[in-house]
Parts: sequence; C-alpha cells; structure tokens
Amino acid sequence: MAEQPRARKVARARSSAMPVDYEPADVLAWQALQRGEAEPYQQKRAIKWLVEQAAGTYEFQFYPTDRETSFSLGRAFVGQQVVKMLNLDATKLQRV
Repeated sequence: MAEQPRARKVARARSSAMPVDYEPADVLAWQALQRGEAEPYQQKRAIKWLVEQAAGTYEFQFYPTDRETSFSLGRAFVGQQVVKMLNLDATKLQRV
C-alpha cells in the first residue's frame, strides 16, 4: 500500500542560506524520482518540497540583511519558474 503524504508545518528558516528541513519521505521521493520509479504521490511530494521548502516560493522574502534578502529572492525565483512551468498550457506553446 502506498504511503499517503502527511500535512506538515512549514517553518521559516533562521537564515535564507540555511539548509531547509526535510523528512525521510522527502529523500525517498527524490531518490525514486531520480531513478524514474516515483509513485504519483512521491512525484507530488518532491515538487511540493522543492517549491515550498527548498525554494521558499510562498514565504515572505525579506531578511535583516540585503545579502540574505537577495539569496532568498534567488531561491524564490527558482520556485516561481517551476510553478510557472507546472501551470503553463502546453497546448498553446509555439513549437520550434
């Protein structure tokens, strides 16, 4: 039986450059994704972790220093690009 994703609390990092939290299920999801063997729930969990945890896409991006703020905005930009790709209507893209 496939493991169901659990709701989890998202905590803001003490510093924008600090590694973000992850659970063993996140690691397993990413490893299965890399092998091309991820179950649908693992695929969703990996993307959710990337967008919400690693990139901090939906967090308030301003920190006490310009350096931390810039780092945080760079992380969020990656998440925003992933979200954009997930939401584009691929049928309307111009073929090259």
